Amino acid sequence: MSSDYRDDISLAFTGASGAQYGLRLLDCLLQADRRVHLMLSKPAQVVIGTETDVKLPGRHADMARFLAERSGVTEERLRVYGQDEWTSALASGSGAPRTMVVCPCTTATVSNIAMGASRSLIERAADVVLKERHRLVLVIRETPFSEIHLENMLRLARMGAIILPANPGFYHRPDSVEALVDFVVARTLDHLGVEHDLMARWGR
Repeated sequence: MSSDYRDDISLAFTGASGAQYGLRLLDCLLQADRRVHLMLSKPAQVVIGTETDVKLPGRHADMARFLAERSGVTEERLRVYGQDEWTSALASGSGAPRTMVVCPCTTATVSNIAMGASRSLIERAADVVLKERHRLVLVIRETPFSEIHLENMLRLARMGAIILPANPGFYHRPDSVEALVDFVVARTLDHLGVEHDLMARWGR
């Protein structure tokens, strides 16, 4: 595990459907020996409770311990932040990791990031990554897209953000929901520069 905090990864869960994508991505990042700085919106916690059997504790420290144990790693690999922790390193250009992913990402979060609203730690952390010209990956889960959604995504893409809709492919003949989830997570890991063996690569 690298000792350089800039090699850590900031991960945010927002309230879009697709909590399975975020939880699986968190597992893979932790098991790949990466330190993760996790932010969860309140709607994300509701969606996790609705779409999965995961029962998150209320306190952030307990949540970090629970999720680390669930992934089979030690708890120093994971820190969970509240949405109002404005003094955290994630809110500073000199302290934030160089890579951030929002998975799943609501179109409301896309809008706020595109406008530079920074009304929550998630939005501020994304703003920091953009202004520092680092890597921001947005795993958007919405359909269909309105013109507003498309304009916001185009604006962010022009700023250098990677727009990665949660659209699984079928050419690998998935036989389970887990395989569909892994397809999207695998593509996300590729764009984060994290090695994985979730699925065979095309032509190999």
